[in-house]
Amino acid sequence: MHERFDGRGWGIVSAYRHWRVWPRALLRTAVVAVGLASVLAVGGRADTIVLKNGKRIVALSVVEDGDKIRYETAAGQLTLPRSIVDHIERGPAGVLPDSPAATAANLAIAPPVFEADAEVEKATIHDGSIDRNYLAHVESEARSGGTKANARAARALHAASQFELAHGDMEHALNDERSALNYVPDDPQILMNVAYLHLKRSEYKASMEYLERARRAAPDDPEIAKLEGWAYYGMVKLDQAVAEWKRALAIAPDPEVQAALAKVERDRQQEQNYRENESIHFTLHYDGSSEPELAKEMLRALEMHFGAIESELNYTPPDSIGVVLYTQQAFADITRAPSWVGALNDGRIRVPVQGLTTLTPELSRILKHELTHSFVQQKTHGRAPVWLNEGIAQWMEGSRSKENAAVLVQVYDEKQAMPLGGMENSWMQLPTAVASYAYAWALANTEYIIQTDGIDDVQKILNSIGEGSTTEAAIQEVLHLSYDELEAETVKYLRKTYL
Repeated sequence: MHERFDGRGWGIVSAYRHWRVWPRALLRTAVVAVGLASVLAVGGRADTIVLKNGKRIVALSVVEDGDKIRYETAAGQLTLPRSIVDHIERGPAGVLPDSPAATAANLAIAPPVFEADAEVEKATIHDGSIDRNYLAHVESEARSGGTKANARAARALHAASQFELAHGDMEHALNDERSALNYVPDDPQILMNVAYLHLKRSEYKASMEYLERARRAAPDDPEIAKLEGWAYYGMVKLDQAVAEWKRALAIAPDPEVQAALAKVERDRQQEQNYRENESIHFTLHYDGSSEPELAKEMLRALEMHFGAIESELNYTPPDSIGVVLYTQQAFADITRAPSWVGALNDGRIRVPVQGLTTLTPELSRILKHELTHSFVQQKTHGRAPVWLNEGIAQWMEGSRSKENAAVLVQVYDEKQAMPLGGMENSWMQLPTAVASYAYAWALANTEYIIQTDGIDDVQKILNSIGEGSTTEAAIQEVLHLSYDELEAETVKYLRKTYL
């Protein structure tokens, strides 16, 4: 699973692994691999070998040796013939490039450009914080003043909103931007910024209300079409998304829109012959060659899982969730995911079902796992770290740490455990052994939290993250533990419960 909150990107890429129990034979490889991953995290180097067939291989280092290309991985040194290599991309220290699937899901959509008032901004934001006394003053003037006073109050509240957005406080950012509309209800820039914040929170339908109002005020603004394309994409209305992004490009060139359009057109091309079924909370697309009865069974299972997760996490996603069923080859082509990936959630749940004619217990578990990611993503507005998101998803699907406990404890005792702080971002480039370890370790830490104090603590942690706290700060607030202490307590729990 991949997550990022960088003020620009959106979405989530989660990956359901093929394995369920961590093979003990991978222990030695995993210990070495975790060590190598730690080195990368604190300043290693990642190079990418690009093959002539388009495949990309991320390596710790690459050496050109005559007619051979030698490269280091967590599993040791491997060799490729130079004849099949197109070129090598040398990566900067400490950076592992995202997979194409992760890049596609995290479309870079920057906030709309706003005509700022430097004087008002300086009065609103100074000494590293928002001057609430100044905000109260300009709002008081606006209530008894004219057009200029209204504009000043709106721009001051917008400045406060942008400051909060930059610091990850989505809730207050949205509240202040909405308050600005009280003073300039038809200002297209403020309307677009309110819509943008709803989009960042994956609230696509809510964003459309403000974008439609903005379009009435500024029908030829490309920024409005850009954001409407994002909203339609989030609502799995691909034709409308394509139309809006093409409209935006016709008005003005924009590399962000071009990248988004390439992503959605790839999806649309793959799905042009797909059928569609709907239920209360889901829109399901599937290949015409798939069994219609399987699609119906999956919708029934998804609705059942929806109710269970809704109860556990005390949250209801506001928008319909998209689900796409693929053949195995189509899944590989559209997602470009690593070989260990068995399903994806990049805002839509993507599952390969080739050869299946009925819902199996394993497929039901996969659906519940991926659906959990949709809940966590929307509940935290895309801020939950990978390890917690994957841990909760595994717990919800029914996985427990019994089979992996001994190996996890051994890795920890050998001081090779991957720190949770290093497991917050993308896993999509992890070698198989490290990915296997990461899933097992994420589940163990999440299981400890739930089994010790109940699912309520997970709800509180997710709420805190959604309100802008870092994950470690949220855990400190709820559990009174640092990351290091949580890891140590998890190992104690594993010893006591399973060993």
